[in-house]
Amino acid sequence: MLLTKSFVKKTKKGGVVKVVREHYLRDDIWCGCLCCDACQATEKCLESEPERVESHLLSGGYYLLPDTNVVLHQIDFLEDDSIHNVIITQTVVEEVRHRNAAAYKRLRDLIGKPDKHFYVFSNEHHRETYVERKPDESSNDRNDRAIREAAKWYMQHLQKSQKPDTYILLLTNDKDNRDLARTDGLEAYAVREYVKSLTSSAMLLDRLAGLDESMEEDMQPGKKREMFEEHQSLSKLQTGIKSGKFLQGTFHISRDNYKEGNVIVSGMEKSVLICGLLHLNRAVDGDSVAVQLLAEDEWKRPSVVFQDVANVERSGDDDDDDDGDDDNDGGKESSAMETKATTPVASDTQMEIRPTGKVIGIVKRNWRPYCGILRASSNTGSYNHLFIPAERKIPYISLQTRQAELLSSQRIIVSIDNWPRHSRYPRGHFVRALGKIGDKDTENEVLLLEHDVPHQPFSAAVTACLPSLPWLITNEDEQKRQNLRHLAICSVDPPGCTDIDDALHCIKLENGNFEVGVHIADVSHFIRPGTAVDNEAADRCTTVYLTDKRIDMVPELLSSNLCSLRSNVDRFAFSCMWELSPDASIVNTRFAKSIIRSRASFTYAEAQLRIDNASETDELAVSLRYLNSLAKILKKGRISSGALTLASPEVNFSLDNETHDPISVKTKQSLETNSMVEEFMLLANISVARHIHDHFPQVAVLRRHPSPPTSNYEPLVKAALSKGITLAVDTNKALADSLESAVIPDQPFFNTMLRILATRCMMQALYFCSGSLARDEYHHYGLAADIYTHFTSPIRRYSDLMVHRLLAVSIGADNTFADLLDKHKVEKVCNQLNYRHRMAQYAGRASVGLHTQLFFKNRVTEEEGYVLAVRKNALQILIPKYGLEAPLRLDSSIFTYSANVPSADAGDVSFTIFDSLIVRVSLDDDDLQHQRLKLALISPKVKGFSVSSQSELRQSIEPAAKRVLK
Repeated sequence: MLLTKSFVKKTKKGGVVKVVREHYLRDDIWCGCLCCDACQATEKCLESEPERVESHLLSGGYYLLPDTNVVLHQIDFLEDDSIHNVIITQTVVEEVRHRNAAAYKRLRDLIGKPDKHFYVFSNEHHRETYVERKPDESSNDRNDRAIREAAKWYMQHLQKSQKPDTYILLLTNDKDNRDLARTDGLEAYAVREYVKSLTSSAMLLDRLAGLDESMEEDMQPGKKREMFEEHQSLSKLQTGIKSGKFLQGTFHISRDNYKEGNVIVSGMEKSVLICGLLHLNRAVDGDSVAVQLLAEDEWKRPSVVFQDVANVERSGDDDDDDDGDDDNDGGKESSAMETKATTPVASDTQMEIRPTGKVIGIVKRNWRPYCGILRASSNTGSYNHLFIPAERKIPYISLQTRQAELLSSQRIIVSIDNWPRHSRYPRGHFVRALGKIGDKDTENEVLLLEHDVPHQPFSAAVTACLPSLPWLITNEDEQKRQNLRHLAICSVDPPGCTDIDDALHCIKLENGNFEVGVHIADVSHFIRPGTAVDNEAADRCTTVYLTDKRIDMVPELLSSNLCSLRSNVDRFAFSCMWELSPDASIVNTRFAKSIIRSRASFTYAEAQLRIDNASETDELAVSLRYLNSLAKILKKGRISSGALTLASPEVNFSLDNETHDPISVKTKQSLETNSMVEEFMLLANISVARHIHDHFPQVAVLRRHPSPPTSNYEPLVKAALSKGITLAVDTNKALADSLESAVIPDQPFFNTMLRILATRCMMQALYFCSGSLARDEYHHYGLAADIYTHFTSPIRRYSDLMVHRLLAVSIGADNTFADLLDKHKVEKVCNQLNYRHRMAQYAGRASVGLHTQLFFKNRVTEEEGYVLAVRKNALQILIPKYGLEAPLRLDSSIFTYSANVPSADAGDVSFTIFDSLIVRVSLDDDDLQHQRLKLALISPKVKGFSVSSQSELRQSIEPAAKRVLK
């Protein structure tokens, strides 16, 4: 059956065109029920005798048929192991796909699980269930009617199949929809009504989002005193944003002050500061919000008060009337050249007064499931409890559960449902438990989930794309590739590295020049565009390195075997080769797909020994010496051009072979060979960037590092001035020269600390599509390169794989395909790359933090530290031995904060930035959720501020923190 509709549509140029749409209907679409004898089809997903928790609503068997809103808002309920045999109409699938991409993906995953018995019924193409939209009928009403029509057809169909005791149970939280369904003789219930009817419903009730009519009364305005202003409607927000009355941007809460946040507005040099809970107005980190600027005389500076989430400032009664007038500090969020960790280093005098505003509406929520722990109510028999998220930027969440005793010892996942105006905390529901608090596997799972790192085992579809073993090189491969097996190629990597992306060689030519080759694993040979393994790699984007494990971007067969450039085996490579003059100038560059046989896999230390041992004269040792000499010249040239040499504290853990717990920790040491490899990888990346941009100026995948605004450098410049040193920050060259000369003879660690602070003034480096930006925006500030990309790590970065494909097409080694040349699709992939890359770095740092806690669990040690920042109530301390940072809290009754320097003074003792001191380091494990290092001042001695008094200071704030349980 064919339905045809014709209508006239206006074009952008003012013309009109006739549009004809055809819709095909069929009468041979099956129901999917195993119990059905009428449908002659093999695809029958729904069990004949549903095995489920018994419901008191119906006496016979039944299938669930949810409407769109149930799928959108109660997906956690549908994912529960006890829910099977669910009919999902095509109408619902299409609505969910258009309204929520995340929910759609979860729905598709449910449908794909055979044991869940979810069946998609094509009601929109079934002759008996298709409904046309009536005149003056909204699309939502039409879709509700289509879902009811499908439920009605199922009831009639099953009766014809001699199954009169099998029911269709329509789940909808829309009262009008339920009433209409019951008028049609259907069994229709609200989700909560259905779950309460089950004989074992406690767990399922906890998983229900609090959005149905059972909570409507509690959400009625006027029932409680309203704490927050009402959010403006979306239409008013859009009108205000368009007129310039409101500003739209992404909200970020301060990591160090839960009452303060920033809204990054496109086109504004400085973000808008939001101070106080009332002005935050229920915005959650990551939300897209509309803000209204306050009058200029109400603008403020970010606060210098360290407000720890575990202490009294984070707690408080629901009646707290915070008007935003508390002392301010905090600092703009700046990130390093490669998104290094940030710790605000500013004081209230160092920070300028910032544009200040208030949140007046939410454009788009960015809520997600959150990991954390349950803080059970002290009231016996109460179902109302608080959830403490692992991410400090997320507010506490109020939820109801009947399993508080069981869940209190577990890491759990909770989703936010709503945030009423009268409640200090958002409301949420329990999703699932992860495992026991403190268990290392559980904690690793938490940090992966919190940073949205895909870490599930690779699917069968992905593994089906992999080559079978033994893998052999064919004659066709030999003919298409350049044979470089004769070259003395070797790799140089960290100890234990199995995913070897790159290898090097260098030989001296007869003309006195050098041939240098960088050989990169040819992952693109094994991962073809559009395959399941390619789609998975495009989603993961990067390999994630944790302290005790690695989450691969591609399956291990590729990452650690067939693509890894291991020694003494033939491997496919993509080679970038130069002829370099003795002064490291490029004479010519060529690219080729090749076959190599690496002769050795060195660690950095092993390669350094080869270079330093003059008795070693074999080909590899000579090659390494040539490479090291040329690398020094290249590095000197980069630095003279303005490339920055920055610093950040990084640590290495030695792990127990059996338990994988940390047994020692030390800062990473860099050798000449580290720099040697880095220089040639940079040279390869720059050479490839220029080549692919010349051939594909609109779709080249590049990487840029924007110049920081001058305001970013204010904390750094003023910190240096406190020691009588002037830094020039006009250009990257000026900054590099200033940092090089910023030395205090009797403070050898001063220059390193200054470089650490400089790192935190940098912007993020980002992937981008060349056609989306002007040529003068391509530059990489930190590397002083006019163009740059990533080519050298395709095993662990999807960006490099895309670059390989472009490079292969440009030299005629492979065919192009549509998505590779689609600027909009390339730009979308770059956005995903930036997100995954950032999250992977955060996950790596969180893993270091976790293992630091494990290392100090039963240790107390006294170490030298340096002051990185001075605040009103704390010093931010860097401990170089461990590469760690932590706050040392100060008692305001003993210490006086001076904003001019800034400094913390107590009698004849004064602390300023860069000062050295001795601290006792231990683990503060009183707060199970946010375990952290605890510092106590040992030297210099401060009268009245002993180690014991510091302990009393911390304990004195704990009773106030317990008010959060009320």
